[in-house]
Amino acid sequence: MTALVIFDQVRGRQLAAEIVTLGGDARSPGAEAVVGAVTLFAVLMMLAVGTLAASASAYLTWLVRARRANKTASPSGPVLAAWLLPGVNLVAPVVLVDQVWRQARPPYDRRVRWLALVAAWWASWLAALALVAVRLPLRGSSGELTGLSGLELGVTAVAALLCACTVRQITRIQTAPSRLTQLTTAPAASTPPRRSPDPVLGSGGVLESGGLGGA
Repeated sequence: MTALVIFDQVRGRQLAAEIVTLGGDARSPGAEAVVGAVTLFAVLMMLAVGTLAASASAYLTWLVRARRANKTASPSGPVLAAWLLPGVNLVAPVVLVDQVWRQARPPYDRRVRWLALVAAWWASWLAALALVAVRLPLRGSSGELTGLSGLELGVTAVAALLCACTVRQITRIQTAPSRLTQLTTAPAASTPPRRSPDPVLGSGGVLESGGLGGA
């Protein structure tokens, strides 16, 4: 996203104007002059989309595993639905993450700090979505190539950083030494107490020569 913002600021507006003047004719004399810039833009777009898909997949995989670590029934269906269903994905993900945190049995005094963190993360994420949904069409219609600016980049970066902090908090709680499952070892077989020799029968329970039998 940073690369796209830089490209848009440096070359995007001029490139968009050149593409408009070409009128979609790839054989026009000026088409060769923009081939390199268009190719670079396409590569940056593919990298951005690929990175977004990879990070989303990694996060959802972590979330499913975090639920399983809490001994919670965690089919992937509800997790995916929380993020992918329109409308539901505006509320359900943050509730789901908070549920994972609570089921990890964290120290009680961390609740307020956790709620502040998760609220800031979700607010910044919703702000990033709103900026992309509202500002991009307006900026794109003004002749810019992507419509991305430093504002969208900054809010998205804050959301990503806070999201990483929530992942770290839950992971630290789940991997704390007090929560790690300890290997149970079977108690060592106790040896029967050794009886003191009987003055008559002896230690083995048999008449000794010095006992009554000897007499």
